[in-house]
Amino acid sequence: MKIKKVIISLFICCFFFLTFNLNSEANTDIETINVSLGNAQGELKFIPNKFDFKVGKKYKLILDNPSPEKHYFTAKDFADASWTQKVQAGKVEIKGAIHELELKPEGTADWVFVPQKEGIYQLYCSIKGHKEAGMIGELIINN
Repeated sequence: MKIKKVIISLFICCFFFLTFNLNSEANTDIETINVSLGNAQGELKFIPNKFDFKVGKKYKLILDNPSPEKHYFTAKDFADASWTQKVQAGKVEIKGAIHELELKPEGTADWVFVPQKEGIYQLYCSIKGHKEAGMIGELIINN
């Protein structure tokens, strides 16, 4: 009877230990990257403008627009090569295929995704003249 109690106690301890470790690993499983679309001085650029991602890893882009005009985060091919978990903007959560995000002045959005397909993808602002003025970037997905 004592052996049975010891085995059950060990099983319960192992269960809680494994559950705690799995939960704490899941919370640190996402890499967060802050991205500015323009700046307060009105410069047309992404900060940063080059991104390196790994296939299968979860990322969260925190996008903000500190500039006095709206901007777009346009990366259709990159979005097609990634699985989007969600986009969160204010009290709205969007799920499904995302190809372009519009951020109005002082707007923010979070994009949580997992890259699926290797490649080099272009990022740009699709407002007329912004891409040509240098509001471009590069999104790289490696294994």
